Amino acid sequence: MLNTFTPIPTLPTKDTEAARAFYESLGFVAGDVGPDGSVLFASGAGRFLVYKSDFAGTNQATAMMFDVSGAEFDGVIGGLRDKGITFDTFAAEGMEWDGDVMVFEAMKSIWFHDPDGNIVSVTTFG
Repeated sequence: MLNTFTPIPTLPTKDTEAARAFYESLGFVAGDVGPDGSVLFASGAGRFLVYKSDFAGTNQATAMMFDVSGAEFDGVIGGLRDKGITFDTFAAEGMEWDGDVMVFEAMKSIWFHDPDGNIVSVTTFG
């Protein structure tokens, strides 16, 4: 039933202008802007929404993941580092780390926080 529709991740923020500036610094272009300051960004074939919420920063799990090809992974994470993004590491069963990059067989992932504490991941599945 819903499997034919594209999901839209939604990220809460306490400050829509700061969130917009952060995502624009990563290369996203703001699309529709709602009367409350919510912003819809295009990303690949999908979109994601940043919206004002008093509950911003309360999620302790990955909120949005970008699936990047293996050939592009190192360049993408290098670009994030160049923008001053720092990656998170954490202990989890079965995970191995190469510095701040999680490596599991052909899969590699990094995680970072946006200004509201939303956890964003960049992953390649090989």
